[in-house]
Amino acid sequence: MSSEPAPRRAGGGGDDEPDADPVEVTRQIALRRLDRRDYSRGELTEYLVRRRGCDRGDVDEVLDRLESVGLVDDRRFAEAWAASRRRSRRLSASAIARELRAKQVSNEIITETLAALDPGSEAATALDLARSRARGMRGLDRRTAHRRLAAALARKGYGPSVSFDAADRALSELED
Repeated sequence: MSSEPAPRRAGGGGDDEPDADPVEVTRQIALRRLDRRDYSRGELTEYLVRRRGCDRGDVDEVLDRLESVGLVDDRRFAEAWAASRRRSRRLSASAIARELRAKQVSNEIITETLAALDPGSEAATALDLARSRARGMRGLDRRTAHRRLAAALARKGYGPSVSFDAADRALSELED
C-alpha cells in the first residue's frame, strides 16, 4: 500500500483534468522511491512495472536518465549493500552474493564487489560472531556449544571450515 499515485495513461478519459505525462509520473515515483534508500536498477524496474503498473519503455527511459546523472548505480549500490550487511548482520560473502542476486544485481558486479572485500575479514567476521554467540552458551557442554555455534555461522553463509574454526577459537577463548 503506497501513497504514491499510480501512473496515468494517455486517453484514460473520464477525468476533468488533462492526463499527466506517463514518463514524468514514472520519474516522480522513482525519485520518491530513491529518497528512501538506494535501489538497484532491477529492483526499481520491478517495482515500477509490476507494482506500480508503469510502462516498461517509460521505466527504461527514466532509469537510463537516472543512471546517467548517478542516481541509480548498481556498482555503488552493491558495494554499500555488501559493506552494510557484513557490518550489521555479519554475513558471509556467499550470503551477500545471494542477497545481491535477489536484488537483481549483475553477476559481474557481484563478483567485483565481493573481490573488493578483504578476504581475511570473512574469518574475522565469523570469529567475531562466534565470540558474541559463545558467551550465551557458557552452561552448555563444549560439543553442544560447538555444534550450535557452527550451525549459527552456517546459517549466515559461512562454509564448514570457517564455521568450525571460528567456533573452536571462540569456545577456547571462553575456557581461558
